[in-house]
Amino acid sequence: MKPYNLEDRTFEFARDCRFLILKLQKTIANIEDGKQLIRSSGSVGANYIEANEKLGEKDFKFRVRISRKEAKESFYWLSLLKVMNVQHQVEIDQLILEANELRKILSTIINKS
Repeated sequence: MKPYNLEDRTFEFARDCRFLILKLQKTIANIEDGKQLIRSSGSVGANYIEANEKLGEKDFKFRVRISRKEAKESFYWLSLLKVMNVQHQVEIDQLILEANELRKILSTIINKS
């Protein structure tokens, strides 16, 4: 069951991405792509939290757009990791699905604000 609170959900996404990285073989590609995934997945939630502490409507939209951009970037890094780590394909597919769902949620927030 996914949390209803988006701050909690983005936290769990970043946490699960980190758990995935710990399981991957330590190749140069996994290390470098993993670093990028750690940054982007953490940034989804961090920017959403900043959006909730908005200074105004423009600031809110700006931060949510950054959060959405980071969700898209996380999708990208997960897709690369999936190609190189077929033994973790199911887990990576779940994270790809979550990155895409977060992107859609954030897009809806942007469109309705």
